[in-house]
Amino acid sequence: MHQPISVDQSDRIVPINLRQSGRTPAELLISTRVRKSPYWHLSHEAGCWRATVYNRIYHPRGYVRPEDGGAAAEHEALTHDVTLWNVAVERQIRVRGRDAERFTDYVITRDATRIEPMHAKYVIVCNEKGGILNDPVLLRLSRDEFWFSLADSDILYWLQGVNVGLRMEVEIDEIDVCPVQIQGPKSLDLMTDLVGAGIRDIPYYGLMEAQIAGCSVVVSQSGFSGEKGYEIYLRDATLHAEKLWRAVLDAGERHQLMVIAPGHQRRIQAGIMSWGQDIDHETSPFQCNLAYQVPRRKAGDYIGRAVLERQRAELDAGRCPFAMVMIGMTLGGNPIDEYAPDFWLVSDADGGDPIGYLTSPWHAPELGCNIALGYVPPGKSAVGTELTVWLPDEYASEPGRPDRARVCEVPFRPSVNPSARELALARGLDATV
Repeated sequence: MHQPISVDQSDRIVPINLRQSGRTPAELLISTRVRKSPYWHLSHEAGCWRATVYNRIYHPRGYVRPEDGGAAAEHEALTHDVTLWNVAVERQIRVRGRDAERFTDYVITRDATRIEPMHAKYVIVCNEKGGILNDPVLLRLSRDEFWFSLADSDILYWLQGVNVGLRMEVEIDEIDVCPVQIQGPKSLDLMTDLVGAGIRDIPYYGLMEAQIAGCSVVVSQSGFSGEKGYEIYLRDATLHAEKLWRAVLDAGERHQLMVIAPGHQRRIQAGIMSWGQDIDHETSPFQCNLAYQVPRRKAGDYIGRAVLERQRAELDAGRCPFAMVMIGMTLGGNPIDEYAPDFWLVSDADGGDPIGYLTSPWHAPELGCNIALGYVPPGKSAVGTELTVWLPDEYASEPGRPDRARVCEVPFRPSVNPSARELALARGLDATV
């Protein structure tokens, strides 16, 4: 397929690379320029056969080989039993000190003052243009201590740089805390075995201090899957990784625990986005279903506020200021059973020149079809709009021809945990507060 020139990315400084290069196998060089997490050797021991790089850390992305069921087998374990993920790539940036709340409130769009100690929230960090620099889970350990559990962009230096000008009384450092995720329907039972019955009282995004095999951990009811799940944040991880990992494996035997890669197949179904794949520093939260992260009422100022409020005013007036907006789609074609190597292209229903692209496609066995997140012009974003997608020959119904697609509601399949938007609406609140 020729390099598309018809996809309008005029609102971006660096356009998304839409060149269709296909799968280009290359051996990953393991060197000291990229960090090995404390769990890296344990993932290898558990059968990890491939990896990528995330936050400048080697990141396991496959344990079950294709001939043994591949990602579909890992998805089966996630949705029916319980799974262990090495997610040490979620670097932990601690903001601590007398001005920790004031500083954190300034660098996130949501209201940090409303986060109680020993609770967490999914948040976004924006630049002065309103672009999303990161979408971490923000943990509040105490009145004067926050942890930013990062997605795939290094915010440490940016936070430190912001404070060069602000001169607030805070320490901003990466700390020796590395999480693992416990995800799946049996995760609560496994966590009860690990930390006791008190875990059953932890609310969604609640935190708990605990000991596992003598190791000090912070547990959060959260995760990246859409299934019931928890994250275990191990303190002094470089010293205690083996002890924690083996304790989880031992306790997990009676629950059919499987070590797998992060469940992207399920997170797409839940409409959970992946930074660097679905969103980046040139994406506005109003483009990608994150408007609820931008409060209409927040007492303090925050980075990007002026631009974001102008964008909201445009939208409130019925004018969309974006060339592209995110949608969900159901797709035809053969089951997509692997990570996409390219941003596959989207055309009108007649299959003409491309007008958009897919960011996260995969097969959803529970729905019996392929699904995807992607971007199209606002005029093509209404639910029910017919489109076509240019899948590679291995997935296309007919090689060289586009398959049918239809814009649909997101999430494709509900998450076990309620979204922030759902929680707000259930309480009768403006979902953007």
